[in-house]
Amino acid sequence: MKRPLWVLGLLALAPFFVRGQEKVLLLRVLLREVPLGQEVVLRLPDGEVRARAGGEGVVVEGRVYPYLDLSVPYFALEGRTYRGGLRLLAQEGRLFVVNLVSLEDYLLGVLPGEVPEGFPLEALKAQAVVARTFAVNRLNPRALYDLCASELCQVYLGLSAERPRYREAVAATRGQILSYGGQAISALYHADSGGMTAASEEVFQAALPYLRPRPDPYTRKSPWRREVSPAQAERVLLALGLTPRGQDPPQVLERTPSGRVFRMRLLGVEVRGPEAQRFLRLLGLPSALADFQGWVAVGLGVGHGVGLSQWGARGMAEAGFAYREVLGHYFPGTFLSDLLLGQGLAPPLALR
Repeated sequence: MKRPLWVLGLLALAPFFVRGQEKVLLLRVLLREVPLGQEVVLRLPDGEVRARAGGEGVVVEGRVYPYLDLSVPYFALEGRTYRGGLRLLAQEGRLFVVNLVSLEDYLLGVLPGEVPEGFPLEALKAQAVVARTFAVNRLNPRALYDLCASELCQVYLGLSAERPRYREAVAATRGQILSYGGQAISALYHADSGGMTAASEEVFQAALPYLRPRPDPYTRKSPWRREVSPAQAERVLLALGLTPRGQDPPQVLERTPSGRVFRMRLLGVEVRGPEAQRFLRLLGLPSALADFQGWVAVGLGVGHGVGLSQWGARGMAEAGFAYREVLGHYFPGTFLSDLLLGQGLAPPLALR
């Protein structure tokens, strides 16, 4: 099989270290961005370190460093413990606290932040593969860090949140990622599709062949209801660069193939496409699978709806589907591949 140049090039630039006889991929996860003038306290196995950003770099105990790597097995920050080491660096007056952690150890802190421990093991395995793929897809050696620790990337809670069932799911899928065309896919996921997942272009503009609308009969289809005020809608329109010209309440004019809002009109302004999705998110609505009854919004689901539905994965696992079948349903046409560090991807296994 021809090796994917994109994966080879990316992994060639990524940092590795050797643990025993295994080559391990090292991630850089941003934990905190500290403004100028503020200090951060880090608790290491052998003591405490205080750091802040200075005009010339990172200031630690009166000494200035362009950046500082602390090689430790674990550390604590603001009451939470993390595996791996630390990188402290300063840019434009801000201190960046970055966790240097292996890919598999990182996942042990991600699963607790993304899915309940009580989910079936096959659903946890599916989440482990998706989270691993998401991380590999986000490797960026030219940036200050690869991932953040919040929901803007993946929620990462560190060593403090690890539990045996999460460790079992990560170990059972070790090194497995989803691939398409020889590359790690953009492995998106959300809480609850509301019964139908969304195509990638409905939310993120780019149409990806493995992120298509899929029936999601096993999800919980969470119903919701929110009151929206005209003043709130006006503020959101202005934030999007649109000027209200009337007083009419929201009206859905057109929907996407998955049933989400594609075109709507309110306050004399029409909003369409991904901008309509952004408008609904800024309004604070749980999903775009929505309708309006005057100034009351009603709908189903939680999240953008693209890719894996976490509650749908739970339902599939409870119905007897294995994690490979779960992944094949939500990411059609993809392959389950083993990540061979420094060598690209092993020959893939087709998902059915």
